[in-house]
This record gives sequence, C-alpha cells and structure tokens, in this order.
Amino acid sequence: MKTKKQTKFVFVTGGVVSGLGKGITAASIGKLLTSRGFLVNMQKCDQYLNSDAGTLNPAEHGEVFVTKDGAETDLDLGHYERFIDYEMTRDSSTMQGDVYSTVIENERKGMYLGKTVQIIPHITTEIQRRILKSAEGKDVHIVEVGGTVGDYESLAYTEAIRPLKHKVGEENALYIHVVFVPYLEASKELKTKPAQNSVRDLREVGILPDILCVRSDHQLNEDVIEKLSLFCDVEPQAIVQMTTAKTVYEVPLMMEAQGIGDYITEQLGLGQPKPQLDEWRDLVARIKGVKNQVKIGVVAKYLNHEDTYMSVFEALKSAGWYHDSRVEIAWIDAEKLEQSLDPLHDVDGIVVPGGFGNRGVEGKILAAQYAREHDLPYLGLCLGMQIAVIEYARNVLGLAGANSTEMDPDTKYPVIDLMPDQKGVQMGGTMRLGNYDTAIAKDTRSYLVYGSERAVERHRHRYEFNNEYRDQLRKAGLCIAATSPNKKLVEMVEITKHPFYIASQFHPEFLSRPDRPHPLFRDFVGAAKRRSVHAVSQKSMMDGKYESS
Repeated sequence: MKTKKQTKFVFVTGGVVSGLGKGITAASIGKLLTSRGFLVNMQKCDQYLNSDAGTLNPAEHGEVFVTKDGAETDLDLGHYERFIDYEMTRDSSTMQGDVYSTVIENERKGMYLGKTVQIIPHITTEIQRRILKSAEGKDVHIVEVGGTVGDYESLAYTEAIRPLKHKVGEENALYIHVVFVPYLEASKELKTKPAQNSVRDLREVGILPDILCVRSDHQLNEDVIEKLSLFCDVEPQAIVQMTTAKTVYEVPLMMEAQGIGDYITEQLGLGQPKPQLDEWRDLVARIKGVKNQVKIGVVAKYLNHEDTYMSVFEALKSAGWYHDSRVEIAWIDAEKLEQSLDPLHDVDGIVVPGGFGNRGVEGKILAAQYAREHDLPYLGLCLGMQIAVIEYARNVLGLAGANSTEMDPDTKYPVIDLMPDQKGVQMGGTMRLGNYDTAIAKDTRSYLVYGSERAVERHRHRYEFNNEYRDQLRKAGLCIAATSPNKKLVEMVEITKHPFYIASQFHPEFLSRPDRPHPLFRDFVGAAKRRSVHAVSQKSMMDGKYESS
C-alpha cells in the first residue's frame, strides 16, 4: 500500500507595520525550495470580509490577480506565480468573508448538530481545512497570513495556524515572522524594540517564530543580530537580513547567501539538495546590467500607486530586460488627455491596461487614436482592446459615437456589448474569468509574435466585441487576429501594417515571467525600443547637421 506523502508547511506572518513585503518573502522562500527540486504550492490568507478580491478598489488595494481557474485574488498570488513559475488555483486564496459565508451556510444546513457556532473552533477549523486542502500532494506548502500580528482582523488566522503544527507534526512545520528594524538618524542606530514587541505579540497567541526575516534600509551589525536572537528567542543563523534590494528578484539570492535555504530544508527534514539558481542569477545580473532605456506611457485612471497595475509593470520590466533595456514607466492620466495630448509626445510606446467604468475612457480613446496615426507602438489589454475597437469604429469606419454599452447604454453603434446569452444574468455570472483557449490567425503579426496558432490566455472581463460589426471593421482594415476556437468571440485585433498595434481581450500580463516575458510584451517593448533608437539616431543626425552649419 502506497504511503501518502507528508507535506511540509511554512507559515509566514508579519509585524510592526504593513507593507514590509511578506508576499515577496514568501515567494522568495518558494523560489529557494523550487530551485532544490521540491513541488511547492502557496496560499494567501486575507483578513477582509469580502468574498473575494473582485470588488476591491484597485486604487486602494492594488490589482486583482486572476488564477487559471478564474478566482479573483490578492496581488500577492502574482508574486507567487512569477517567482516559482507555478500556476495557482482558487485554493491558493482564502478570504475571510468567504470562510464566514461557508460556516454560516453549514450552520443553516444543520451540519454542526445544534452546537453553538463560534470563531473557535468553527471558523478556525474551516481555515485549517482550506489550508490542508490546498496543500494536498505538494512537498511544501507556504501560507502567508495577511495583515499584521496584533490586528483584530487576523486573530482567526493566527489561531488557526497555531495548532496546525501539532496536527501535521512539529517536525513538518515552520513559522517565519517578518519584522522591521528602523534606523534613527538622530542617534545613528538601529532600533530593535518594534521587532521585539511584534514577536511578543506573536508569542502571546501561542506561536514561537522559528525564523526571523528582518526588513531594514540599513545593514544589521552583529550586535543587532545578537540582541534580536536574545530577546526574540531565535537562533542567530535563523535571522535573515533583508535590506532593500535594487530588484525584488534579488531577494531569493540574498536569502540563499545567508544560508536560510539550507536551514529551512534541514529543519523540515528535507535533506540538503543543492539549489539550481544559475539562471536566476543570470536574470538578476541582466537586470542590474541593462544598458539602454525605453519609455512606455501607461494611460490609466488609477494613479495612486504602482500596485494597481503590478502585473502590467512587471511584464513591461521583464520585456525590457529581454531587450537589455530599462523600462521607464510614464504614468499618463487618461482624463487629462482630453485637454492635451502633450504627455504622449515623448513616449516610445503606449499601453492601455484593463479597467471598468467610463471615467477616463475618452482620454484612452484619444491615446489609441494618437498611437494609430503616429505609428507609435500600442498594446491594449482587455479594456485596451475595446478602446482600440471603439476608436477605429469612430475614426476610420466613420461610426460617430460608437461605444461600449458599458460606457453608453444608448449608443447608436454598440461595437462592444454583452453577448446575447449574458443579458439578464446577474452581474457576477457574466464575467469571463480564468484561462481560455485562443485561436490565432495565420498571416497576422500576432501569429508571428506567438509563433503558433494556439495559445491559452487568462481573462477577466464582462463585455465582448460585438460580432454584428465584425465584417464592417474587417473591411475597414482592422484585422481580427485571434478568436475563440469556435470563432464566436474576438480575442485579439491588430493593425497589421502598423509598426506594432495589437490589442487583446485577455490579460497577458498574468502569464508573463521575469525570465520569460510574455510574447506580446516582449515584442511590444522590442518595437518601442526600435522607435527609441531611431528617434535618438535622428536627433543625433540633426544635431550634427546644425553643428556643421
């Protein structure tokens, strides 16, 4: 009889302040373990009472990352996929609101045999069930607990992971705590008291950290490490310095250099396999050694912080590294483009990312028109494809006022609309989410980009290209570059004679990797780089001409 594999567990918590980089820490640990040949899965436990991340404001919470099976999740799952190159599923995202809904539904069904339903044990048991389910069949399962230790919102999660060590065996679980050590300029010293207090809070709920990951903008000296070891009861070799890195992809190498990969495998009884990190080191060296620069304008309406378009930015950066270039991202306020197109004049390419709602749409349409008319590389993502179709219908086909029924329900020319079988369905049921097959037409630039007639791409949208206008737009010169395999849904459009003008209904950024950029981003940035080089050479020629005269 075959023995069931015992999964090892790594729990990552954080303290002192939010935004320390628990997600990057967890992803980096995942990278160290996958580089040793282990099958690793990861899971984010969020404290919000939402059912999923789909309705969270991206300007406040950051992007919504979509898994291959269509779950709308926290952006940290994007970090996980980029670092360990493994596609997550809905089991990798646990939102507290969904946990509560399940428990309340179970109570209504009489599944608790008349018992009083409480946070402990019913909520905590449901959390444990989800963690164990997500871990099935894996060598190591890494669980990141959102929020900060001491928050009331996170108490159910810390209470859930505390006894798991006994359920799975103490030798099969590790607790890692991420803390912050600030530097006081006035006294020229690092202060460990906030980290000590955070560990004390963790110990108060019954969790003793095995490893301490210390975030700081300054290098820790031996005295600081000894002090943390003494007051936090963590071995000095289990204290990891995580000073601010030039790129987040350097973090696994920083951790590996301190021996923490071997420490984790030793503590979990996984032996001492050697890590295979040469390709990752090459990636980091390439990032640090880029010689060129290309400027990409991202035309958007959420401009508060980079997390809003995290996967788009990472995909652009990785495409830049592929071309030995640093991508400088210029934030362009879509609404302000309605007053002036000046921000578009000095960029080498334009990206219009996904989004919902009509704010800023007219500015995005102007950006698409500018890119089309000025041979400026254009990449449209989801809404960015719909924008390209609307612009083409208005300004090339001559359908004045053409629009999406999302933006203008009464438009005379609804070139973007709900499909007939979507109408009358509750809003949540009309979304196309997760991976779908895509059929790419030969004799298109898109086919040259992919090098294949088939692709699997990730979606998150509700409105579709209206097939009633397909023939008109095609005859007017807009190429339908890709469709669903049954040809009912338009997946990509392009202007074939343009230097690069491709827009996709799906979100290719979710499948891009730091060492393997998605083909659409790779070739878009390549086209932008060619434009940049040409512009520089033209300027040099003109400067030389003026100097000689």
